Amino acid sequence: MEESMEEEEGGGGGGYEAMMDDQNHNNWEAAMDGYRQQPPPQPPPPPSSSSSSSREPPGVPLLAVAAAATERKGPKEGLGPPPEANGVAMMMRKSCDAAKAATAPAPSATININTSTSKFLMNVITIEDYKSTYWPKLDGAIDQLLTQSPGDYIPISYEQIYSCVYKCVCQQHSEQMYSDLIKKITNHLERVSKELQASPPELYIERFNLALGQYMGALQSIVPLFIYMNKFYIETKLNRDLKDDLIKLFTEHVAEKHIYSLMPLLLEAQSTPFQITPSTMANIVKGLYTLRPEWVQMAPALFSKFIPNILPPAVESELQQYAAQDQKLQRDLLQNGFARGDQSRKRAGEELAYSVHIRTNFS
Repeated sequence: MEESMEEEEGGGGGGYEAMMDDQNHNNWEAAMDGYRQQPPPQPPPPPSSSSSSSREPPGVPLLAVAAAATERKGPKEGLGPPPEANGVAMMMRKSCDAAKAATAPAPSATININTSTSKFLMNVITIEDYKSTYWPKLDGAIDQLLTQSPGDYIPISYEQIYSCVYKCVCQQHSEQMYSDLIKKITNHLERVSKELQASPPELYIERFNLALGQYMGALQSIVPLFIYMNKFYIETKLNRDLKDDLIKLFTEHVAEKHIYSLMPLLLEAQSTPFQITPSTMANIVKGLYTLRPEWVQMAPALFSKFIPNILPPAVESELQQYAAQDQKLQRDLLQNGFARGDQSRKRAGEELAYSVHIRTNFS
């Protein structure tokens, strides 16, 4: 038995098997000490046919009894532990081997873990990498989106930009990226504001409309590209929304600086039909209302032409006034080259004007 154990240890078990052998030896000594402290065991009853089939398997107590009996016989008569002891030792040995196999990691698992760790470390994005590689890509894409005209094709890879934002968020660069984005757009809007200030009055309304439409169109692409930053940083830590923050930037750096110059020009254009196109007037009025609804108080009549429920409901005593306004509108149309046409088109135009008036003032 001892020779076979020595051969197994010499076969490559190493320090782990030596440790387990020491543990087995300690368990053996503990069993022997517990037996010496107990009174001498009574001889077992003779086996019977009824109890032979239910005899308990040999274990540590049986081993201890055999060892004590050998000790009483002395060194000459005791020739070593009985066969049951060898069986118990083998059982203990097998249990230790099973425990070792269960706890020892497989070589392939160790290789996979090390490979995964090294791969993760290789993909770490430092702050220097962010500033030199990732943000320049985002900066160039934002420039193109902010300066594109409506309907233009921008030759940028949205998938690449989206991937850059995702990687920077995963590498904990959200705060720096948000700061860079706000600074970038703020600088752009300050340049837009200076260009508007240098515009002549006859081009002021058209250029303001172009700047507003261009910026709102750019937000439709910029906000989705930074959706991961918005979800996992702005909404979570700042309790805000990226689109609201960017709209607020236009309000603060452009609209607030030009509202008191823009509004008199809009009122003048309203009193002179077709000085500017109706679509331009509608875009500006609706845009201003989106930026800051309280600006309605500066010109309620102007805003009520494009936004419902601005003015209080109409009353019967003011119907004559409404009719006079409609007649003035028809005269203005005639003066600007709109012919009356046949009676059917005239009636259709009157019905259309009346329906628009009813929806605007009675809805």
